[in-house]
Amino acid sequence: MEKKEVISGALILFMRFGIKSLTMDDISRHLGISKKTLYQYVSDKKDLVREGMKFMIGQEKQMLCEAIKTNKTAIDELIGVTKCVSSEIGEMHPSVIFDLQKYHPDAWKLMVDHKNGFIQNMMLENIKRGMSEGFYRKNLNPEVITYIYMGMVDSMLNADNPLAKKMSLDELHTEVIRYHIKGIANDKGLSYLKEALKKNMNEKFNMD
Repeated sequence: MEKKEVISGALILFMRFGIKSLTMDDISRHLGISKKTLYQYVSDKKDLVREGMKFMIGQEKQMLCEAIKTNKTAIDELIGVTKCVSSEIGEMHPSVIFDLQKYHPDAWKLMVDHKNGFIQNMMLENIKRGMSEGFYRKNLNPEVITYIYMGMVDSMLNADNPLAKKMSLDELHTEVIRYHIKGIANDKGLSYLKEALKKNMNEKFNMD
């Protein structure tokens, strides 16, 4: 088993069961390798979690770049990006964010840097694109709207968020996206969004 397979396999386990609850013995057993083999690739569990976050961020960047490249409008791009994010966090164990923040600050910083760099710039460019295409309101301040959106994401990822005990990250993200689109899209944009969702047979982001 190559290092990439070990890291991706461990990441799947972390997302499914949480991080704190898994030992290196558990991980090696689930992966069907010896603990000695596991330690050939990483120095300890913290290193494994850090490598897992790097792998996840790399995958997410690849998927998001593809979504941006293949969608013909800012609205389609936003739908594609949201689908990518949902696929990433849909099955995430509710303790993962808390475990990262409390026990693995280095790995959590990787995620924060990714969010404050790549994700923030992606949303800023989406707003500018939607305005130029005539789907978003012309009187928006892209930098301010991006700042507000990122604030909502920060709140969503806060381990102390009381809503996290009632809803999955996927459900929270869906509500954030609904709120975001309602605030930035004009009538033309909302009409286009409804038609796009019908074509995709996706009622998840219903704007009614």
